Amino acid sequence: MEAEAIREQVTVFRKRVDELRAEIAKSIVGNREVVDGVLVCMLAGGHALLEGVPGLGKTMLVRTLAETLSLTFSRIQFTPDLMPADILGTTVIDEVQGGGKAFEFRKGPIFANIILADEVNRATPKTQSALLEAMQEHRVSVGKRTHTLDEPFVVLATQNPLEMEGTYPLPEAQLDRFFFKLHVAFPGRSELHEILDRTTGGALEKRASVLDRDAILSMQRLVRQVPVARHVQDYAVRVLQATHPDGPEAPELVRRFVRYGSSPRGAQAMLLAAKILALFEGRFAAAVDDVRAVIHPALRHRILLNFEGEAEGIKTDQVIDAILKNVSEAKIEKGALTSSPPPPRSIEQN
Repeated sequence: MEAEAIREQVTVFRKRVDELRAEIAKSIVGNREVVDGVLVCMLAGGHALLEGVPGLGKTMLVRTLAETLSLTFSRIQFTPDLMPADILGTTVIDEVQGGGKAFEFRKGPIFANIILADEVNRATPKTQSALLEAMQEHRVSVGKRTHTLDEPFVVLATQNPLEMEGTYPLPEAQLDRFFFKLHVAFPGRSELHEILDRTTGGALEKRASVLDRDAILSMQRLVRQVPVARHVQDYAVRVLQATHPDGPEAPELVRRFVRYGSSPRGAQAMLLAAKILALFEGRFAAAVDDVRAVIHPALRHRILLNFEGEAEGIKTDQVIDAILKNVSEAKIEKGALTSSPPPPRSIEQN
Protein backbone atom coordinates (compact mmCIF):
# COMPACT_ATOMS: atom_id res chain seq x y z
CA MET A 1 0.00 0.00 0.00
CA GLU A 2 1.23 3.49 -0.79
CA ALA A 3 1.89 5.88 2.09
CA GLU A 4 -0.76 8.39 1.00
CA ALA A 5 -3.41 5.68 0.66
CA ILE A 6 -2.50 4.31 4.08
CA ARG A 7 -2.83 7.73 5.73
CA GLU A 8 -6.22 8.25 4.13
CA GLN A 9 -7.51 4.86 5.28
CA VAL A 10 -6.25 5.43 8.82
CA THR A 11 -7.92 8.86 8.89
CA VAL A 12 -11.23 7.40 7.73
CA PHE A 13 -10.88 4.60 10.32
CA ARG A 14 -10.41 7.11 13.17
CA LYS A 15 -13.30 9.27 11.97
CA ARG A 16 -15.67 6.31 11.88
CA VAL A 17 -14.63 5.19 15.36
CA ASP A 18 -15.11 8.71 16.76
CA GLU A 19 -18.61 8.88 15.21
CA LEU A 20 -19.46 5.50 16.72
CA ARG A 21 -18.22 6.57 20.17
CA ALA A 22 -20.26 9.77 19.98
CA GLU A 23 -23.48 7.90 19.21
CA ILE A 24 -22.88 5.35 21.96
CA ALA A 25 -22.19 8.16 24.45
CA LYS A 26 -25.76 9.41 23.94
CA SER A 27 -26.94 6.42 25.99
CA ILE A 28 -23.91 5.13 27.89
CA VAL A 29 -22.42 7.29 30.64
CA GLY A 30 -18.69 6.83 31.23
CA ASN A 31 -17.19 3.35 30.85
CA ARG A 32 -15.02 4.57 27.95
CA GLU A 33 -12.59 1.70 28.49
CA VAL A 34 -15.37 -0.89 28.28
CA VAL A 35 -16.87 0.76 25.18
CA ASP A 36 -13.46 0.77 23.49
CA GLY A 37 -12.98 -2.85 24.50
CA VAL A 38 -16.25 -3.85 22.80
CA LEU A 39 -15.28 -1.89 19.68
CA VAL A 40 -11.89 -3.62 19.60
CA CYS A 41 -13.60 -7.02 19.72
CA MET A 42 -15.95 -6.11 16.88
CA LEU A 43 -13.16 -4.75 14.66
CA ALA A 44 -11.01 -7.80 15.35
CA GLY A 45 -13.86 -10.15 14.43
CA GLY A 46 -13.88 -11.49 17.99
CA HIS A 47 -16.35 -11.77 20.86
CA ALA A 48 -16.59 -10.01 24.23
CA LEU A 49 -17.63 -11.21 27.67
CA LEU A 50 -18.87 -8.37 29.91
CA GLU A 51 -18.96 -9.14 33.62
CA GLY A 52 -20.59 -7.04 36.32
CA VAL A 53 -23.42 -7.01 38.82
CA PRO A 54 -26.95 -6.37 37.47
CA GLY A 55 -27.94 -2.80 36.65
CA LEU A 56 -24.63 -1.43 35.36
CA GLY A 57 -25.76 -1.05 31.76
CA LYS A 58 -24.15 -4.10 30.15
CA THR A 59 -27.25 -4.99 28.14
CA MET A 60 -27.86 -1.32 27.30
CA LEU A 61 -24.33 -1.02 25.91
CA VAL A 62 -24.83 -3.96 23.54
CA ARG A 63 -28.25 -2.73 22.44
CA THR A 64 -26.85 0.74 21.82
CA LEU A 65 -24.00 -0.65 19.72
CA ALA A 66 -26.49 -2.64 17.65
CA GLU A 67 -28.61 0.46 17.02
CA THR A 68 -25.61 2.46 15.78
CA LEU A 69 -24.75 -0.23 13.21
CA SER A 70 -26.80 -1.23 10.18
CA LEU A 71 -26.57 -4.91 11.08
CA THR A 72 -29.02 -7.63 12.08
CA PHE A 73 -29.35 -8.10 15.84
CA SER A 74 -30.64 -10.89 18.09
CA ARG A 75 -31.02 -11.02 21.84
CA ILE A 76 -30.94 -14.39 23.62
CA GLN A 77 -31.95 -14.42 27.26
CA PHE A 78 -30.14 -17.35 28.88
CA THR A 79 -32.14 -19.23 31.51
CA PRO A 80 -31.72 -22.66 33.16
CA ASP A 81 -34.36 -24.22 30.89
CA LEU A 82 -32.94 -22.85 27.62
CA MET A 83 -32.02 -25.63 25.17
CA PRO A 84 -29.37 -25.65 22.39
CA ALA A 85 -32.11 -25.82 19.72
CA ASP A 86 -33.55 -22.57 21.09
CA ILE A 87 -30.27 -20.91 20.03
CA LEU A 88 -29.23 -22.73 16.87
CA GLY A 89 -32.59 -23.59 15.35
CA THR A 90 -34.18 -26.90 14.55
CA THR A 91 -35.34 -29.08 11.66
CA VAL A 92 -39.10 -29.49 11.38
CA ILE A 93 -41.39 -31.50 9.11
CA ASP A 94 -43.40 -29.15 6.91
CA GLU A 95 -46.24 -29.90 4.53
CA VAL A 96 -45.69 -29.08 0.87
CA GLN A 97 -48.03 -28.75 -2.09
CA GLY A 98 -49.60 -32.01 -3.14
CA GLY A 99 -49.92 -33.28 0.41
CA GLY A 100 -46.30 -34.35 0.74
CA LYS A 101 -43.95 -33.57 3.60
CA ALA A 102 -40.40 -32.24 3.66
CA PHE A 103 -37.78 -31.40 6.24
CA GLU A 104 -37.16 -27.68 6.70
CA PHE A 105 -34.51 -26.00 8.85
CA ARG A 106 -35.79 -23.04 10.82
CA LYS A 107 -32.98 -20.76 11.87
CA GLY A 108 -32.53 -19.79 15.49
CA PRO A 109 -31.52 -16.37 16.86
CA ILE A 110 -27.81 -17.19 16.36
CA PHE A 111 -28.28 -16.24 12.68
CA ALA A 112 -27.61 -12.52 13.06
CA ASN A 113 -24.60 -10.20 12.85
CA ILE A 114 -24.65 -9.10 16.50
CA ILE A 115 -25.75 -11.52 19.21
CA LEU A 116 -26.54 -10.37 22.73
CA ALA A 117 -26.14 -13.43 24.95
CA ASP A 118 -27.70 -11.95 28.07
CA GLU A 119 -26.73 -13.51 31.42
CA VAL A 120 -24.97 -16.31 29.58
CA ASN A 121 -23.90 -18.03 32.82
CA ARG A 122 -27.49 -18.62 33.94
CA ALA A 123 -27.88 -21.45 31.41
CA THR A 124 -26.57 -24.97 31.89
CA PRO A 125 -23.18 -25.94 30.44
CA LYS A 126 -24.94 -28.02 27.77
CA THR A 127 -26.66 -24.93 26.41
CA GLN A 128 -23.60 -22.72 26.81
CA SER A 129 -21.63 -25.14 24.65
CA ALA A 130 -24.07 -24.56 21.77
CA LEU A 131 -22.17 -21.36 21.07
CA LEU A 132 -18.77 -23.04 20.68
CA GLU A 133 -18.79 -23.81 16.96
CA ALA A 134 -20.53 -20.57 16.05
CA MET A 135 -18.04 -18.43 17.97
CA GLN A 136 -14.91 -20.11 16.64
CA GLU A 137 -15.81 -21.11 13.08
CA HIS A 138 -18.75 -18.78 12.32
CA ARG A 139 -20.91 -21.68 11.28
CA VAL A 140 -23.54 -23.96 12.82
CA SER A 141 -23.95 -27.72 12.37
CA VAL A 142 -27.47 -29.06 12.81
CA GLY A 143 -28.01 -32.69 11.98
CA LYS A 144 -26.00 -33.52 8.87
CA ARG A 145 -25.98 -29.97 7.49
CA THR A 146 -23.64 -27.07 8.15
CA HIS A 147 -24.92 -23.51 7.90
CA THR A 148 -22.52 -20.58 7.47
CA LEU A 149 -23.18 -17.41 9.47
CA ASP A 150 -23.12 -14.01 7.78
CA GLU A 151 -20.17 -11.70 8.40
CA PRO A 152 -19.53 -9.79 10.52
CA PHE A 153 -20.54 -12.09 13.37
CA VAL A 154 -20.01 -10.88 16.94
CA VAL A 155 -21.22 -12.42 20.21
CA LEU A 156 -21.43 -9.93 23.07
CA ALA A 157 -22.21 -11.89 26.22
CA THR A 158 -23.02 -10.54 29.65
CA GLN A 159 -22.57 -12.50 32.83
CA ASN A 160 -23.10 -11.98 36.54
CA PRO A 161 -20.29 -12.67 39.01
CA LEU A 162 -20.12 -16.37 39.87
CA GLU A 163 -20.86 -15.62 43.51
CA MET A 164 -24.44 -14.68 42.59
CA GLU A 165 -27.26 -17.22 43.00
CA GLY A 166 -28.29 -19.34 40.02
CA THR A 167 -25.10 -19.03 37.94
CA TYR A 168 -22.96 -21.70 36.28
CA PRO A 169 -19.26 -21.26 35.47
CA LEU A 170 -18.57 -21.11 31.74
CA PRO A 171 -16.59 -24.07 30.36
CA GLU A 172 -12.90 -23.32 29.82
CA ALA A 173 -13.20 -24.08 26.09
CA GLN A 174 -15.94 -21.50 25.72
CA LEU A 175 -14.12 -18.86 27.76
CA ASP A 176 -11.15 -19.23 25.42
CA ARG A 177 -13.40 -18.30 22.47
CA PHE A 178 -13.96 -14.83 23.89
CA PHE A 179 -11.52 -12.26 22.55
CA PHE A 180 -11.80 -10.04 25.66
CA LYS A 181 -13.26 -10.33 29.13
CA LEU A 182 -14.25 -6.84 30.29
CA HIS A 183 -15.09 -5.83 33.85
CA VAL A 184 -17.91 -3.28 34.05
CA ALA A 185 -17.17 -1.15 37.10
CA PHE A 186 -19.67 0.61 39.35
CA PRO A 187 -20.05 4.27 38.30
CA GLY A 188 -18.70 7.16 40.34
CA ARG A 189 -20.75 9.94 41.93
CA SER A 190 -20.68 12.34 38.97
CA GLU A 191 -21.54 9.51 36.57
CA LEU A 192 -24.44 8.44 38.80
CA HIS A 193 -25.81 12.00 38.73
CA GLU A 194 -25.66 12.02 34.93
CA ILE A 195 -27.33 8.59 34.73
CA LEU A 196 -30.17 9.82 36.95
CA ASP A 197 -30.53 13.04 34.96
CA ARG A 198 -30.89 11.07 31.72
CA THR A 199 -33.12 8.26 32.96
CA THR A 200 -35.50 10.20 35.22
CA GLY A 201 -35.94 13.25 32.99
CA GLY A 202 -37.14 13.59 29.42
CA ALA A 203 -36.84 11.05 26.65
CA LEU A 204 -33.38 9.75 25.79
CA GLU A 205 -31.68 11.19 22.74
CA LYS A 206 -32.26 9.00 19.72
CA ARG A 207 -29.25 7.16 18.33
CA ALA A 208 -28.40 7.20 14.64
CA SER A 209 -26.89 4.40 12.58
CA VAL A 210 -23.37 5.46 11.56
CA LEU A 211 -21.77 2.32 10.09
CA ASP A 212 -23.01 -0.32 7.68
CA ARG A 213 -21.83 -3.85 6.95
CA ASP A 214 -19.42 -2.90 4.16
CA ALA A 215 -17.74 -0.21 6.27
CA ILE A 216 -17.20 -2.62 9.17
CA LEU A 217 -15.76 -5.33 6.93
CA SER A 218 -13.44 -2.74 5.35
CA MET A 219 -12.22 -1.66 8.80
CA GLN A 220 -11.64 -5.29 9.78
CA ARG A 221 -9.51 -5.80 6.66
CA LEU A 222 -7.43 -2.71 7.44
CA VAL A 223 -6.72 -4.06 10.94
CA ARG A 224 -5.18 -7.20 9.46
CA GLN A 225 -2.82 -5.10 7.33
CA VAL A 226 -1.26 -3.18 10.24
CA PRO A 227 2.37 -4.34 10.56
CA VAL A 228 3.84 -5.64 13.82
CA ALA A 229 7.59 -5.52 14.38
CA ARG A 230 9.27 -8.76 15.42
CA HIS A 231 10.28 -7.45 18.86
CA VAL A 232 6.66 -6.41 19.56
CA GLN A 233 5.42 -9.88 18.63
CA ASP A 234 8.20 -11.41 20.71
CA TYR A 235 6.97 -9.44 23.75
CA ALA A 236 3.47 -10.88 23.34
CA VAL A 237 4.95 -14.38 23.02
CA ARG A 238 7.02 -13.97 26.18
CA VAL A 239 4.01 -12.69 28.13
CA LEU A 240 2.00 -15.68 26.93
CA GLN A 241 4.74 -18.11 27.98
CA ALA A 242 4.90 -16.44 31.40
CA THR A 243 1.26 -17.40 32.07
CA HIS A 244 2.33 -21.06 32.26
CA PRO A 245 3.86 -22.38 35.51
CA ASP A 246 6.73 -23.95 33.57
CA GLY A 247 7.33 -20.85 31.43
CA PRO A 248 10.88 -19.44 31.33
CA GLU A 249 9.80 -16.05 32.74
CA ALA A 250 6.87 -17.17 34.92
CA PRO A 251 6.84 -15.22 38.21
CA GLU A 252 6.47 -16.91 41.58
CA LEU A 253 2.75 -16.08 41.68
CA VAL A 254 2.21 -18.07 38.48
CA ARG A 255 4.31 -21.04 39.58
CA ARG A 256 2.43 -21.25 42.85
CA PHE A 257 -1.19 -20.46 42.00
CA VAL A 258 -1.78 -21.14 38.27
CA ARG A 259 -2.94 -24.53 36.97
CA TYR A 260 -3.02 -23.74 33.24
CA GLY A 261 -1.87 -20.69 31.32
CA SER A 262 -3.29 -19.08 28.21
CA SER A 263 -3.68 -20.81 24.87
CA PRO A 264 -2.17 -19.29 21.68
CA ARG A 265 -5.49 -17.49 21.21
CA GLY A 266 -4.31 -15.15 23.95
CA ALA A 267 -1.34 -14.01 21.86
CA GLN A 268 -3.58 -13.62 18.82
CA ALA A 269 -5.93 -11.41 20.85
CA MET A 270 -3.06 -9.28 22.17
CA LEU A 271 -1.60 -8.61 18.72
CA LEU A 272 -4.89 -7.92 16.95
CA ALA A 273 -6.04 -5.61 19.75
CA ALA A 274 -2.67 -3.81 19.69
CA LYS A 275 -3.14 -3.15 15.97
CA ILE A 276 -6.57 -1.66 16.61
CA LEU A 277 -5.29 0.57 19.42
CA ALA A 278 -2.62 1.86 17.06
CA LEU A 279 -5.31 2.73 14.48
CA PHE A 280 -7.38 4.41 17.21
CA GLU A 281 -4.43 6.79 17.67
CA GLY A 282 -3.77 7.27 13.97
CA ARG A 283 -0.70 5.02 13.76
CA PHE A 284 -0.15 2.29 11.19
CA ALA A 285 2.18 0.20 13.34
CA ALA A 286 1.60 -1.54 16.66
CA ALA A 287 3.98 -0.84 19.55
CA VAL A 288 4.89 -2.66 22.77
CA ASP A 289 2.76 -0.20 24.77
CA ASP A 290 -0.26 -1.17 22.67
CA VAL A 291 0.28 -4.81 23.62
CA ARG A 292 0.70 -3.97 27.30
CA ALA A 293 -2.54 -1.97 27.25
CA VAL A 294 -4.65 -5.00 26.27
CA ILE A 295 -3.01 -7.78 28.27
CA HIS A 296 -5.55 -7.77 31.12
CA PRO A 297 -8.76 -8.14 29.07
CA ALA A 298 -7.06 -10.54 26.64
CA LEU A 299 -5.68 -12.95 29.27
CA ARG A 300 -7.73 -12.66 32.47
CA HIS A 301 -10.23 -15.35 31.38
CA ARG A 302 -7.58 -17.61 29.87
CA ILE A 303 -5.57 -18.15 33.09
CA LEU A 304 -6.91 -20.96 35.27
CA LEU A 305 -6.01 -20.94 38.94
CA ASN A 306 -5.31 -24.09 40.91
CA PHE A 307 -7.08 -25.04 44.13
CA GLU A 308 -4.58 -23.15 46.28
CA GLY A 309 -5.02 -19.99 44.24
CA GLU A 310 -8.81 -20.13 44.54
CA ALA A 311 -8.60 -20.86 48.26
CA GLU A 312 -6.27 -17.89 48.78
CA GLY A 313 -8.65 -15.60 46.88
CA ILE A 314 -6.08 -14.79 44.20
CA LYS A 315 -7.46 -12.83 41.22
CA THR A 316 -6.18 -13.42 37.69
CA ASP A 317 -5.56 -9.68 37.36
CA GLN A 318 -3.03 -9.97 40.21
CA VAL A 319 -1.31 -12.77 38.33
CA ILE A 320 -1.18 -10.65 35.16
CA ASP A 321 0.28 -7.71 37.12
CA ALA A 322 3.08 -9.98 38.34
CA ILE A 323 3.70 -11.23 34.80
CA LEU A 324 3.90 -7.68 33.45
CA LYS A 325 6.42 -6.74 36.09
CA ASN A 326 8.51 -9.85 35.55
CA VAL A 327 8.60 -9.70 31.76
CA SER A 328 9.08 -5.93 31.63
CA GLU A 329 12.19 -6.08 33.82
CA ALA A 330 14.09 -7.89 31.08
CA LYS A 331 15.04 -6.15 27.87
CA ILE A 332 13.07 -7.05 24.80
CA GLU A 333 14.88 -8.10 21.67
CA LYS A 334 16.45 -5.08 19.92
CA GLY A 335 16.18 -3.07 23.12
CA ALA A 336 12.61 -1.95 22.53
CA LEU A 337 11.86 -1.77 26.25
CA THR A 338 14.24 -0.76 28.99
CA SER A 339 14.39 -2.22 32.48
CA SER A 340 12.33 0.71 33.85
CA PRO A 341 9.35 1.12 31.53
CA PRO A 342 6.63 3.75 32.11
CA PRO A 343 3.32 2.53 33.58
CA PRO A 344 1.28 0.91 30.79
CA ARG A 345 -1.87 2.47 29.40
CA SER A 346 -4.82 0.20 29.87
CA ILE A 347 -7.93 -0.35 27.88
CA GLU A 348 -9.61 -0.76 31.24
CA GLN A 349 -9.39 0.83 34.64
CA ASN A 350 -8.97 -2.12 36.95
